[in-house]
Amino acid sequence: MPAANPVDAADAVFAALSDSTRRALYALLGQHGEATATDLARELPVSRQAVQKHLGTLAGAGLVATRRSGREVLYHPTPGPMSEALEWMAEVGSQWDDRLAALDRQLARGRSLSP
Repeated sequence: MPAANPVDAADAVFAALSDSTRRALYALLGQHGEATATDLARELPVSRQAVQKHLGTLAGAGLVATRRSGREVLYHPTPGPMSEALEWMAEVGSQWDDRLAALDRQLARGRSLSP
């Protein structure tokens, strides 16, 4: 099976993190390491059902995974997709840095040729 397109993976991460509640959930999971939807809902102004739905979106983007402990479902962050999105941003940022540096050089040459 071919590897996933890095841009598609980044799209999923950015879409999942476009919501402030999902960003807050991801940050809480980062602090706790692992938590249930009920535990997370206690720390946010949304219902457990809303937290569960948001966690499903984060899981769909590969940002969280689950494990069962008895009757509980524990969620924990998975940093791989976030790292891939950050690598994509760094690559695009580097390209823009190169373009802006070239533009700056061209503008500097133009100023030095002006009377």
